[in-house]
Amino acid sequence: MKKNTLSSLNWLRIARFTHQSNLLSNEFLKPFHITAAQFDVLNQIASYQPIMQSQLAMKATVTEGGMSRMLQRLEQEGYIQRKQEWKTKWIYLTGKGEDKMKEVFEHQLAFQTSLFNECLTEEEQKSLYKLMSKLQKHTESKMDT
Repeated sequence: MKKNTLSSLNWLRIARFTHQSNLLSNEFLKPFHITAAQFDVLNQIASYQPIMQSQLAMKATVTEGGMSRMLQRLEQEGYIQRKQEWKTKWIYLTGKGEDKMKEVFEHQLAFQTSLFNECLTEEEQKSLYKLMSKLQKHTESKMDT
C-alpha cells in the first residue's frame, strides 16, 4: 500500500493544478493563435527585456530544451528578435511581439483571475500567494547551490 506524505500530496495538487490550468489556458488562448507556454515566454521577455536566453530559461515554465525550439518559432513568427553579442544571446520583443502582448495580456489576466476568484476568497488568495512565494524562494535557493 502506498503511503503519501502531506507534502507529497501538496506537490501532486500543485502539479495537477498547473497542468489543468495550462490546458484551460491553451484552449482559452486558441483564438489568439498562441499557447500558454508562448504567452509565458513573451510575457517574461516583455517584463525583463533585454534578457539573456539563459535567464529566460530560468524564469519561464519551459524546459531548456524546449526553450530553443520555442524561441526559434517565436522568431519565425516575428514576435521576438535575438541579438548575439559575443557568447551572449539577448532577446527582445519586436513591434509585432509587443502588439501580441497588448492583444492577449488583459484577456489572459482576466481568465486566470476568474479561475481563482470563482473558488477562493481574497483572504485565501493572499494566504496562497504568501505560501507559494515561500515555497518558490526555497526551491530557488536549492537551485543556487
